[in-house]
Amino acid sequence: MNVSRLLKAAAAAAFFASTLFAQSTDAERGQQWWHHVQVLADDSMKGRLTGSDDYLRAAAYVVEQFKSYGLQPAGLSVNGKAGFYQPVHFDVQRVIAAKSSLALVEKGTTTPLTLGQDAILGTRSPQPKTITAPLVFIGYGLHLPESHYDDFDSSELPMSGLKGKIVVYLNGGPGDLPTALKSFARTSPFAKALRDAGAVGTISIPTPKSMDFGWERVASSASQPGMRLAEDPQAAKVAALHPALADEHGQMFSATFNPAQAEKLFAGTGYTFADLLALADAQKPLPRFALNKSITATVATEVTQVVSPNIVAKLAGSDPKLAADYVLVSAHLDHLGVGEPIHGKTIYTGAMDDASGVASVLEVARSFAANPTRPKRSMLFVIFTAEEKGLLGSRYFAGHPTVPEQDITADFNLDMFMPIFALKKLHVQGLEQSTLQEQAKTVGAAHNIQIAVDPEPDRNSFIRTDQYSFVQAGVPALAFKFGWTAGSPEYKAWRAWLAQRYHSTDDDLKQPVDYAAAAQFNAYLADLARTVANDPTTPHYLDTSFFKRFENKK
Repeated sequence: MNVSRLLKAAAAAAFFASTLFAQSTDAERGQQWWHHVQVLADDSMKGRLTGSDDYLRAAAYVVEQFKSYGLQPAGLSVNGKAGFYQPVHFDVQRVIAAKSSLALVEKGTTTPLTLGQDAILGTRSPQPKTITAPLVFIGYGLHLPESHYDDFDSSELPMSGLKGKIVVYLNGGPGDLPTALKSFARTSPFAKALRDAGAVGTISIPTPKSMDFGWERVASSASQPGMRLAEDPQAAKVAALHPALADEHGQMFSATFNPAQAEKLFAGTGYTFADLLALADAQKPLPRFALNKSITATVATEVTQVVSPNIVAKLAGSDPKLAADYVLVSAHLDHLGVGEPIHGKTIYTGAMDDASGVASVLEVARSFAANPTRPKRSMLFVIFTAEEKGLLGSRYFAGHPTVPEQDITADFNLDMFMPIFALKKLHVQGLEQSTLQEQAKTVGAAHNIQIAVDPEPDRNSFIRTDQYSFVQAGVPALAFKFGWTAGSPEYKAWRAWLAQRYHSTDDDLKQPVDYAAAAQFNAYLADLARTVANDPTTPHYLDTSFFKRFENKK
């Protein structure tokens, strides 16, 4: 799709929007939403890989839409002129599997492991060129001393015993710990605990129960480059204000082990992986112990740099005082680009993940801009880059917002909200953490939508979408997905989508979509955002929420 065709598509979308706005059927409004998805998930966009020319062409389409709605630019100024873009700098790391190796060493015997079959090497954090270190199993790998739970410092394996070791851990956590807290422990506390303990590497083992798709697809993603935020002159300032957003740039070996091959790690220890997995599936406590063997690895990498922008548009509020505050509606534009073929296709178009969310942000923005009654607070419509690389675009924005950070009052984020069946229920990440819960449920009742918490917390969805960057910055935030009841046709459709289409070339424009349900969701989201924007009370975390400690106070 060339620039001329792109601009024509933007103009066509704007005209289509103006003609459909006066029409009232959900199906028609859903078709307008789908038009944006068709543009962004077209094969010509080549999967919108962060930093690629294809991503920039998709970003240009989004900006043209914002302009056509009359929204103001709220990114960074260039030559004194306000712009829609916020450039973000990344280091890009690709692991060269053909030049890398991995092996187990036990009692002087070295047993090679097969990359792709037994394990894959991590691509995000800086990897050492070579490493040989003993292995220790630390259960779930959760560092939560304030909750009187710490896998890094236990009676079986004290923290002093982790120095110079590679720690092995299972996904999940004990059932008596709050799910949001277990997810949080996977992020910044984990990196800090590793550094404090003197560990030199990690090997994670996903539990089959928590995996969205099979190991074959996990292994195929190893050819994708990983990214991390480039070192930032303001890093110390950001870390001081928001410790949970602090970045780690030191070397740390990392790998993910195939659970089907994990018995190789536990052989001779007196424990079997099958027994440990059964405990994890039941959310029972896990033992910690030395594995009595070492890993030796050679990791060949290529590191380059790239710049890719977030996109920020503004609608000014109407209230003389509240207009200084901002309510965000957000989604991510990037996807996986071109990769290993699945079903003969190599372009990962990302229609649901997350062209659908960007399309909804555009439709919500259009509805706000077309309404002569402005909300009292100002609205920011933010499209993030590099979500697929670890929420990096939103992480950067949360630490370097283009508006005063103390004025950001809430974020509503969309990532694979999944309109693949009728809208009866929404599962909402972060629902029980803040006062946004009450408004989400009230507006849901008005739309005949049941609002519920995440029923599958061990998938760690709470920390896998861009709303979490705002949680770490102390901003009340929610993320949404179409809900289901266990065992229902909707549940089966959701699980089938994860198994067949998630991070697959089949997340394309040919999949079945409920256009009317998408339009109904967009209407709900717009009403919820307007309700919060008009409420004179500022959203805040509940006293019962662990995340209240990060709260952004004016």
